[in-house]
Parts: sequence; C-alpha cells; structure tokens
Amino acid sequence: MKLGMLVGYSGKEISLPMEAIHAAESIGFDSVWIAEAYGSDAVSPSAWILSQTKKIKVGTAIMQIPARQPACTAMTAMTLNQLSGGRFILGLGASGPQVAEGWYGMPYPRPITRTREYIEIIRQIIAREGPLEYTGKEYQLPNTGEGTTGLGKSLKSILHGDPAQKIYTANITPAGVRLAAEIADGFFPVWMNPERFDIFEPAIEEGFAKTSGKSLDDFDVAPFVTCVISDNLEEARMPAKGMLALYIGGMGARDKNFYNDYAAKLGYEGAAKQIQDLYLDGKKLEAMAAVPDELVDEVALIGPEGRIKERLSVWKEAAKKGQVGSMLIGGANTQTMELLAHELL
Repeated sequence: MKLGMLVGYSGKEISLPMEAIHAAESIGFDSVWIAEAYGSDAVSPSAWILSQTKKIKVGTAIMQIPARQPACTAMTAMTLNQLSGGRFILGLGASGPQVAEGWYGMPYPRPITRTREYIEIIRQIIAREGPLEYTGKEYQLPNTGEGTTGLGKSLKSILHGDPAQKIYTANITPAGVRLAAEIADGFFPVWMNPERFDIFEPAIEEGFAKTSGKSLDDFDVAPFVTCVISDNLEEARMPAKGMLALYIGGMGARDKNFYNDYAAKLGYEGAAKQIQDLYLDGKKLEAMAAVPDELVDEVALIGPEGRIKERLSVWKEAAKKGQVGSMLIGGANTQTMELLAHELL
C-alpha cells in the first residue's frame, strides 16, 4: 500500500501546508496531490512543493483537460518531471460541463473520446518517436481546419521526456474506468468502499483486455480517503459529509451528476436524491446532515485510533488483492500520518 497526502485547491487565499508536507515526506508517504477547480491552479503549487522537497512525489488530482491543450500539458509534465528528478505524476480529469463550458469556454461533448485523444497526444509528445501528427475527432495536429493559415508544422519536442511518465485519470463511470484501465497507469475513484470493488472490476477487466498483459499489478487504484482521529464521531464525520454533500449534491446538474449515480451504486439511491434536492435548493447544511453515517464510515476513516485500526483491516485486505494500490489521505495531520504509516507501510 502506498500513502499519499491530499492538499486540494485553495479558498480565497492560497497557502500550502509545507510543514505537514515535510512531515509526510519524513514519515514515508509516497506522494502529495494538488487539485484545481476555478481558482488556484494545480501546476504552480506542484512546482512550489517539488522545489522544497527531496523525495516525495507530487501529483495533480487533477489538472482539468478543458484548461489546456494537450501539448501544453505534455510540456508542463515533462518540465516538472525533469526538474524534480522524476517526481511528478500527471493526474487528468475531464471536469464537467458547468466548468468546461462556463469557466473555460470549451465544449463538453464526448469527454471519454477527448480524454483518450488527449493522453495519446501526450504520450506521443513524450515518446519523441517523430514529429507530432494526430488525427482524431477532437484534436487534429497540425490543425488545418477552418480559420487556420495552413502553415502549421509537425514538430518534435526539444525537451526529452520520460516514456515512463505516470498518468492517472479521475473516473467513476464504467466508460471512464474502462479507458483508464486501458491507457492510464492508475485512476482516482474520488471515494471508495474497499469492500465494493465489484463496482469497478468489470470495467477494469474490459480495459485490461484491450491492451497487452496489463493487470492490477500495473494499475494503481487510488481513492481519496478522509481520515479524522477523534473521540467525537459526529463531529469527526463532518468533513467527510461536507465533501460527499458537495459531490453528490452539487457537482453536476440534477439530471447529469456522475457522483450522485455512484452513490446510488454504493446502495444509497434514496439518500443521494435527497442530498441533491437539498443541495440544489441552497440548503447545504441540510444536505450535509442527510449524508448517511454508514456511507461516511464505509469510505472514510473516522473515530478513535482503535476504531480506525479496525477499519484499516478492510483496506489492507483490498490492498492484498491489488484492488487498492494507494490511499490518498484527506485531512491528514502528523498524528494521522504516523498512525497510517505504522499500520500500512
């Protein structure tokens, strides 16, 4: 089992918990992860952390595909990876139509096709086997379409990338998980009940079948796991409830919310609808309260140390089967990190 620390994205002011990140590095955590939404970006903090650490990896969970052309993302990944001695992990996500079209002004059709083409272009740029040429439904390089000069030239990266560069994707839909298993090195299922790998297994196996000899030994399932050590269960559950209410209730339109669908697959269809109704009506506190305690306890590590150790047995079993490769810990402090490292590393 590998352990990672989630930093996320900023509020109205950005600050990075460098003391906690240095603690994670010294304790033995494998990675630290930065996010972006529509405020702070994921690249600048990644560079900042890499410049102030020595061995911990830094990944993006995630860089949003609509925000950057694939060549820009490839350049960024190659640059950070080389400057850090191979410590950068590229995590990508399609985002959603609200952000893609409302914030970036990019259309959101065919997110699976766009993700596939995006990663294929990045891999081609990094491999440097020849000048960049690509003909897809979403991307054509060189671009000779309407409005272009016709002078576009096939180019090969000046900078040499590492063909072993790790690429992860954020997915929970069957099509997205299938694609990740086929072309990526791992995926983020956002949150996960380690006893319900059956939700992802068929799609993962279908993805593996499209490539040569790939298995869970080569593919990292890396869920986000909130961990709070406390004797007050009700209070300790609140950070996880806040996150779950946001995603189940607010990360998408009423009729197009992948996280709401995922909660239903986990067995909480009725609660998912109630959370969404409350959240979209502006009743965010009521939506948090509607998140079932059972769901929190299945996907997070909450409570006194003994309770957390007991629940970790399920995660350990999933790790033995290869069904979880990394746990990316949210809410981590030194006490939390030391407990998890002692139990899992």
